[in-house]
Amino acid sequence: MELQTAAPRTPVADCDLCAAFATASAAPRSPFKAGEQLFRQGEPVRLVYRIQKGAVISYRLLSDGRRQVTGFHLPGDFVGLEAGIEHATTAETLSTVHASAMERVELAERAATDSGLVRALWQVTVRAFHRSEDHALILSRQAANERVVAFLLDFAERLGHPEFIDLPMTRQDIADHVGLTIHTVSRTLSQLQTEGLIEARSTRHVRLLQRGRLEAICA
Repeated sequence: MELQTAAPRTPVADCDLCAAFATASAAPRSPFKAGEQLFRQGEPVRLVYRIQKGAVISYRLLSDGRRQVTGFHLPGDFVGLEAGIEHATTAETLSTVHASAMERVELAERAATDSGLVRALWQVTVRAFHRSEDHALILSRQAANERVVAFLLDFAERLGHPEFIDLPMTRQDIADHVGLTIHTVSRTLSQLQTEGLIEARSTRHVRLLQRGRLEAICA
């Protein structure tokens, strides 16, 4: 069953960027099946994507073979806006994904003469920076329950603070994102459920029962 990953309404500041994607010359095959890669770490940056439906995971393979999940991208998010000439991460679909794409060269050419597009790109870049900061804050927490709760609350915020959360990622994905083992993530979720803070109806469906107490854990 395909997971529903609705996202908050696209900010008004992004409208110029969305319009640029709507008229872009690049037209990659869509939809992408779960498990397909939009691009790989180390590949030259050619296309920038805007997710319309589904979810995408981005990760970096470290020199020792470990995987570091750097982010999860939902509808309305832009993927592939790199500062360098090569992709720093691999982007892979977690579900069936519909996405529009634009050549980075074309995006740069349009931005050179479109101040509205420049402002939109700035807003997207700032939000990406804030997401990196949020991820760093999660990793800085010492206790496993703090990391897992911080992740759940952050993901819920991105979805508009729903009571029920459909997680498009696996527990291994979460573990690689918050710097824990999958066993620790599973044990922590079970502990939170025993304490009545959440209800994990399945490995992908979580209900936040005591949001105030959850927020207190991360305070």
